[in-house]
Amino acid sequence: MIYNTCAVKTPTENRAVEILKRAGQMRDKRLVITGCLPLINPKRLEDEVQFDAALGPSCGSSIVDVVQKAVTGQSQILLKPKHEAKSSLLLPRLAANPVIGIVPVAQGCLGACSYCCVVFARGRLRSHSIQDIVKRVEADLDAGVREIWLTGQDMASYGRDIGVDLADLLRVVCSLERGFSVRVGMMTPNLVLDMLPDLVEAFRNEHMFKFVHLPIQSGDDQVLKRMNRLYTTEEFTLIVEAFRNALPSMTLATDVICGFPGETDEAFERTLRLIENTKPDVVNISKFFSRPRTAAEAMSHKVPPQSVTARSRRMANLVQRISHEKNKAWINWQGQVLVDECGKQPGTFIGRNFAYKPIVIKSSDERLLGKFVNVRVAKAFQTYLEAEIVDLKDHGAACSRSA
Repeated sequence: MIYNTCAVKTPTENRAVEILKRAGQMRDKRLVITGCLPLINPKRLEDEVQFDAALGPSCGSSIVDVVQKAVTGQSQILLKPKHEAKSSLLLPRLAANPVIGIVPVAQGCLGACSYCCVVFARGRLRSHSIQDIVKRVEADLDAGVREIWLTGQDMASYGRDIGVDLADLLRVVCSLERGFSVRVGMMTPNLVLDMLPDLVEAFRNEHMFKFVHLPIQSGDDQVLKRMNRLYTTEEFTLIVEAFRNALPSMTLATDVICGFPGETDEAFERTLRLIENTKPDVVNISKFFSRPRTAAEAMSHKVPPQSVTARSRRMANLVQRISHEKNKAWINWQGQVLVDECGKQPGTFIGRNFAYKPIVIKSSDERLLGKFVNVRVAKAFQTYLEAEIVDLKDHGAACSRSA
């Protein structure tokens, strides 16, 4: 058994360890652990989990040798990270969704956030060339993919180690003459600033989902300094305004950490006001948990757990109201969506419009996955829209309900 792990947050690590404990008790099988957890908290794995081998992320073809050694009984193989390496974009892979192609454009980042442990596992920035990324995108499109996700720890840092930037990459990818759409992952605000006009222009392209993930983390500049986030709330707002002026109907996603060390009541109120003023469509809320070997772990002025919980609840209430209000503005919108997911209930599907809004539709046609569909939005909820089909554009694939 091979388990790929994440350990960016304490609750995520706890869930992963519980799963691995159960897997490790199945001694009729060998257990190989990969991903970030073996490098972020190897001692916990050694203390709590019975496993045969462990190695970090981006291991590429080296995992074959590790599995072979584990099968022959060589236990507790702990490999050190090779941060100078990049895994190939063209290794064989089994797609979880035939409509979506996930393309990791880089490993590592250029940041040093005081709360982040991922840098221990992922290392500094190593970008793939635009040429290699385009080859991977073309291969995915040849395989029938309709939606490309360009991913990385920080998309705004892409290419700065090889003399290009994200705007350059998007221009080339979007020049491909195929029927597809592109979603860009999270972009750290300070690295957006120096390419803002070019990036906004790149997002205007018809291939681009008008979806911008720009994490603020705190609405207080002093807290941002303690986090070692190299931007201000004013700069964050400037970026949001630049995108919205060009793309008024775009979807804005952001991230907020509640209860970071030194976050006073007044600082938290400023974060609430920033969210109220900028009105993101999506806010990923995290309670602060200190992570091993980070600067934040040793910081003073910790916020009591009950206060962290109360702040997280207040933020969630605000976000629910704003998200619902933003979604209600889409009622009666009519246009094209790409069906990229099967719904949880039989006969339901999820499509995405140009702003990457999730839109639930009902249909008896099981081969709706991958189709372009014209819909009319009838209802709005906090996290999704519900629509009626107006007409179908092309033939797609059947959903598998067995997964």
